[in-house]
Parts: sequence; structure tokens; C-alpha cells
Amino acid sequence: MTSTLVKETSPQATAPVADRRRRARRRGRIVAALFVLPALLLLGALVVYPVLFSVGRSFFDASGNRFVGGDNYAEMFQDPATLKAIRNTVVWVVVAPALLTGLGLILAVLVEKVRWATAFKLLLFMPMAVSFLAAGIIFRLAYDEDPDKGVLNAAVVSVHDAFKGTSSYPTARARDGHGLTKSADGSYRTSATASPGHTVGLGLVGVLPGDLPRDAKPAYAAAGQQATSGELRGVVYLDFTPGGGGEQGKVDKAESGLPGMKVEAVRDDGETVASTTTAADGSFRFGDLDSGSSYALRLPESNFAPPYEGVSWLGPALVTPAIIGAYLWIWTGFAMVLIGAGLAALPRDALEAARMDGANEWQIFRRITVPLLAPVLTVVFVTLVINVMKVFDLVYIIAPGPVQEDATVLATQMWLVSFGGGNNQGLGSALGVLLLLLVVPAMVFNVRRFRRSQR
Repeated sequence: MTSTLVKETSPQATAPVADRRRRARRRGRIVAALFVLPALLLLGALVVYPVLFSVGRSFFDASGNRFVGGDNYAEMFQDPATLKAIRNTVVWVVVAPALLTGLGLILAVLVEKVRWATAFKLLLFMPMAVSFLAAGIIFRLAYDEDPDKGVLNAAVVSVHDAFKGTSSYPTARARDGHGLTKSADGSYRTSATASPGHTVGLGLVGVLPGDLPRDAKPAYAAAGQQATSGELRGVVYLDFTPGGGGEQGKVDKAESGLPGMKVEAVRDDGETVASTTTAADGSFRFGDLDSGSSYALRLPESNFAPPYEGVSWLGPALVTPAIIGAYLWIWTGFAMVLIGAGLAALPRDALEAARMDGANEWQIFRRITVPLLAPVLTVVFVTLVINVMKVFDLVYIIAPGPVQEDATVLATQMWLVSFGGGNNQGLGSALGVLLLLLVVPAMVFNVRRFRRSQR
């Protein structure tokens, strides 16, 4: 019995079993390698080879024939356009991920209290389905400076005009040598003075009959009214007869008054003593003037101010914040959904215990929700940092040509230097290597974070 047990447990008996296990493991490795091989080939062709080629190409000149060592890297940090691209990239990295993470957190917390939470999340996440190209075209139109095209400027102009009003006669001007002279500030003033008891005609041109206010009436009757001894009368009219004819400097029967025009009476010492607004027929009157004095009549510059055109969203000063705004529109839903998933996994007993202890919602949010969500917020923030460093489409499409350099980031600068007219692929490759070096630390941090969370 003892000899039989010894035979069964001897190394000679277990050797075939170990060999079979080793052969099975070897076959498993071969099968796994065959499955992984296509992915490795694609990774090598699309990632590893381009990276290695770009690193090598960065040490050659624009033609690719002469080795220049680190000259491209030195030139990269001496070129003003590249330095501006680095500065704009820093602005993007500092501003966009922080705003997105904050907005995503706030929206994720608020959506939990909304009855139709799923529909609201779908609505906010929908811009992610729009390509950056389409989003860039949408916002390029939205940021257009023409209020008739750009929706943002249309809203800004509407609000501005509602509070400040707008001039009805931005193109109006006086005829030379017909009693009105233009001042340096854009206002018009009568060359001669007038005293109470007189009626003065102030003729202007440059207003198309179709641009007159709807309530405008003919000025002929108002021009014929005689002023009393204690008042100064006048009429502001369009010195133009439709169809031709008429006499310049004189109110003809077919000529229209200019309603809503502000008129001021100015004393000899330059002080404005009275102000009024013209009626529908262009008439005005001053009734409380000193009968023994004479006055000049002035049409202030506000009558001729050009219409408010809104904000230059795509000008050099605002183009980068404007593009970041478009980026926020696209990615806020992404941040909200990821943070919302982390919020759903929070232990509800901790939140309920805090409420039972008398904590208000702000205290719960600041001292419990945010600390528990810190790992999720970190992952979202770092992911957005990586994405922001590679932003290209929005900057290239939204920024107009004249301000392209003011909005450029490293990705667009790399393309412009290599293919967009610079034709210096050595310098472009150096920019690509710099961009890779900036992205790698964030990628490594994210990978380690994922591994730590899996453990």
C-alpha cells in the first residue's frame, strides 16, 4: 500500500501533468498574442511610428535634409507667435477645465433635485453629439459683429438700445454754407445767432426718405408760423425734395420735418440755457428765454451718433474667451454626466445623517459632497486638461484670419508652421514634441489614478 502511494506521488508521475499545463499556458499566450497583434500593429503605425518620426524630424531643417540639432527647439522659444501660442494654451489649461469641472459639479447636484432629470441631462449632453467643425461654424455665426447676423450682438444691441436709445439720423449732415457749421465733437451749430421773436430753419441732408420715422410730417406749415415776442421758434427739416426741384436752404412744401431731434439754445458765453426735442413736423420752440439776448442753436452730436454695433467678440481682446465659451457649451454635459455618476455612488446615509444633525444644504455640499467626490473631480479635471491641450478645430474655425495669431494655441501653431503657409515641418515637429511632453504627465497621472481606483 505504501509503495503504491509513493509511485503515485513520484516526480515521474507528475511530470506529464506539468508539461501539459506549460503547453496549455504557452498556447494561451500565443492565442492572446494573435488577438493583440492587430491592435499592436495599429498602435505602432498610428501612434508609435509618428511619434518617433516627429522626434527625429524635429532635429532637421525645413527641407528635411540638413541636421540642425536643437536649433528648432531654440527657435520655438524665440518666435513671438509660438510664445503667444504657449501663453494662450496656458490660459486654456487654467481656465477651461476649472470652469467645466465647477459647472459640471453644480449642474450634477442641481439636476438631482429636478423632476425631469434624465431629459435635462440629455439636453445638456446633446452638444457632445455635434462635431467641433459644426460647433465652430455655429459659434462663428453667433459671434458675428453684425447684429443682423450674430445672435449675441443682436441681444446686446437690443438691451443697449432699450436703456440708452439710439440716434435716428446717423447719416444726417448739414449743407456747407447754409447756416450750420460742424464742431469738433460732431455737433452742428448755427453760424448766426437769433433772438426771441424769430423763426429759424435748420436744414439737413443725407437722410433717405425711406429712413424717415413713420410719424414724420411735412415741415412747410411749421416753418411759416410766426414766433411771438417772448419765444424762439424753429424747424429742423430734410432739405431735400423727392423727385428733384425745390430751393436749397428753404423749406419747400414737399420737404419733411425731422422729429425727435434734440435742439439746444446756447448763450454767447457757451452755456446751454434751454433744450427741447422736435415734434413730428420738425418744429421746436423755446419760450423762457431772455428777450434782450441772442442765442445760437445747436444740434448735439447725440443726434448723429452711429448706431451701437455691439461687442467685438472675435476681436483680439475677446477672441480667446469667446472660443473658450464655445468649448464650455460642448463639454459641460460631459463633465456633468461623469460627476453625476460619481454623485449617484455616494453613501446616502452620510448625507442623511448630516441633515439629521442640522446641517444645511450648503454645509453638506461643501463638507461632505465635495470631499467624497474629490477622486471623480480630479479625474474629470485631468481628462479635460488633456483634451484642452489638443484643442484645434474650434480655434481654427472660429477665429477670423486677422486675429488667428491672437487666438492660436500650440496645436494650431503646429499646423500653421508645418502646413498652413510656414512649410517648416522641422519646427512644426518640435512643437508637436513639446505638446506631447506637456500631455504625457497628465496622461500618466490619469492612468495611475484609474489603477488605484481599481484596487
